[in-house]
Order: sequence, then C-alpha cells, then structure tokens
Amino acid sequence: MPGPLFRFALIAAIGSCLGACQSSAPPPVAAVAAAPAAVLAPLPAGAGCGPSIARTQAIVETDVKTGDLSAPVGTRFSADLSKAAGACAAGREGEAMSLLAAAKARYGYR
Repeated sequence: MPGPLFRFALIAAIGSCLGACQSSAPPPVAAVAAAPAAVLAPLPAGAGCGPSIARTQAIVETDVKTGDLSAPVGTRFSADLSKAAGACAAGREGEAMSLLAAAKARYGYR
C-alpha cells in the first residue's frame, strides 16, 4: 500500500492537472452589443420596387451609422439605389428590381 508521501504527491499532481485543464479552456465569448434603438430606423412596409428599395436604403443608412459599412461605400451604394428608385418611379419595375438586386450583390447584401 502506498505511503502518505505518495498519496500527497498524487493529490498534488491531480490538483495541478485540474488547474491546468481549467485554465486552458477558451475565454468566454463576449455578447454582441445590440445597436441603440435610436440608430435603428423603422423599415418601410409593402411590396413592389418602391418599398423594397426604401427598405434597402434604410438598412444601408443604419449600417453606416453603426459603423458596419463605411461612409464612402454607403454613398456609392445609395447612388446605385437612387438609380433603381428612378427606374421604379418611371414605372419600370422590372428594371428597378434588377438594379436593386445588382446593387445588393455588389455590396454583399441579400
């Protein structure tokens, strides 16, 4: 039967292993902060090219305000959306939706 010194050494070894095992765990993931409610604009409702373009524009504006999209890219995106809005206002819904889809794909939006 092992002596008290052996048991002490075994307990110390197990304790240091447990401490090492616990310290090697990855750090906890920080919670992602939600954007302040004042930054989020209500999204326009409805179907068709007008509301679809307006919703995308509202998202772009919010993304620029929160820093998720740089201001220069937001300006270029908005210019592309303006072309789509012009086609929509002229009654060319198919062209407007095509321009909207192209702009969203160009800037990585769905």
